[in-house]
Amino acid sequence: MTQAAEPDAERALPERLVTLLTGHLDVEVVPEQLTAATTFESLGMDSLSLMELVVAAEQEFGIVLAEGELDLFPASTLGDAAQAFEHAA
Repeated sequence: MTQAAEPDAERALPERLVTLLTGHLDVEVVPEQLTAATTFESLGMDSLSLMELVVAAEQEFGIVLAEGELDLFPASTLGDAAQAFEHAA
């Protein structure tokens, strides 16, 4: 019997990240549809949107991400962002 390395990977997103996406950045999606595997591209977000997300996260979470510390791309997932923000906090 094999156990998955991250059993909650499909549903364990920080509520603050979901709030940033749906409230501050006006991503039009039902929060329940967002999973760690959701890509920014699938939400219609481009590089500029990702920079806005980083700035908003820094303000909201009170963190400072060093240049190059958080390399998010449209193909990155919400799980990637959540993990990076968690490590920076």
